[in-house]
Amino acid sequence: MASKRSGRVLAATVAATTLLTACGGDDEGGGGGGGGGDASGGTSYNQAWLVDFSGPYADVYDELQAAREATNDWWNDTVGSEIGVQLEGEVYDHRYDAAQVASLWPGILSDIEPIMAMGVGGPDVAALQQRLPSDKVPMLMNTAGYGYAWEPDQWVFNPRATYVHEAAGFVSWFQEDRGMDEPVKVAMVSSEASPAYVDMVDGMEGFAENNPDVAELVAVEFAEVQPADLTSQVRRIVDAEADVILIQTNTTQAVVTKQALASLNAEIPIMLSSHNSLQATGDAAGGLENLEGDFESFGFVVPAEEEGEAYDFYKMLTEDYGLEADWTVPTVQGIAHQLYANRVVEQAVETVGAENLTGQAIYDAILEAELTADDMFGFLPNLDWTPEAPFPTSGLTTSVGTVTDGVYSRAALEHEIPELDKW
Repeated sequence: MASKRSGRVLAATVAATTLLTACGGDDEGGGGGGGGGDASGGTSYNQAWLVDFSGPYADVYDELQAAREATNDWWNDTVGSEIGVQLEGEVYDHRYDAAQVASLWPGILSDIEPIMAMGVGGPDVAALQQRLPSDKVPMLMNTAGYGYAWEPDQWVFNPRATYVHEAAGFVSWFQEDRGMDEPVKVAMVSSEASPAYVDMVDGMEGFAENNPDVAELVAVEFAEVQPADLTSQVRRIVDAEADVILIQTNTTQAVVTKQALASLNAEIPIMLSSHNSLQATGDAAGGLENLEGDFESFGFVVPAEEEGEAYDFYKMLTEDYGLEADWTVPTVQGIAHQLYANRVVEQAVETVGAENLTGQAIYDAILEAELTADDMFGFLPNLDWTPEAPFPTSGLTTSVGTVTDGVYSRAALEHEIPELDKW
């Protein structure tokens, strides 16, 4: 897929790639405007970095935010300086709470006049999805999407399909990998505390109903977000003879599920997502060896090998831009998030000019941009948004990580995701 960005912006990208190799405003659209020039001579604009430093994902957001900031520094230095833009950021901790998001948002708009918000997850979408079109500020997520946001003409955008897509892709891969002729018996551990968590269950129920030859949903257990014990719930999952347990919530539910399986002397693999990855859950569980044979599934590169273009970019950030974060899923997710957001800014500059960026211009640029895996240094696949959905809908794939002999490894890269109907 060819990029729609023209020669001027692409030349800056080539310059940035060369560096990597060497290192081993207001208008009717509203939604934020440019500030004055900065020391580099470019026009500065603000983005709102939404984070969770004190809620259920506090264990991953230090690395993820550090990765976003280092990537943004790199872009300002190598690309932004060439096209006359400097992108600044302010951090807002909302504790993964929709009410807190809604409370913070008016102040964010007035304090920094952002041209875009960099979202965390379900609470952001639930709190802001309906008001972003009138505020004229698009929200670019680092996460997968949600069924309740799968509507046309959205101002919330994801670089990945929904969590249900990624789970369905895993179940499809699991069936093929195990050579199963019968459907995979799927269990889920979730929570009713977040609309995103409930959506994952609703979506998997729909997938199993529409694909009975691939998946059979045999148990769903709702629990507290931070449970102390899940023995009773996991016993019911064991009794249902589940082949795999999907836990796309957080590290605590994953760790406590593993503890319950051990107490019941049961061996059922679990599947995690990016925000409660094998690495993060392994740290919380006392070591990766405690997740032997378990899995994770998400739509970007699995950081299990210290080689390749994505790893080289990460190493450059640590050596030249002060990134203090390990080569982990949260770090990769943060880099990928900032990379695609900044590439969208490049598209907007090409369309309206460096001195005319607004939230409306960023929104229009998202729908215009066709970003390639090369643009993303291999962190994300090709991305092409349309007004019909808040995430790319063609060529959807997921990658699978696992633990083998105590070592984090790649089980599959870019496995095709089955087609899903809306739920």
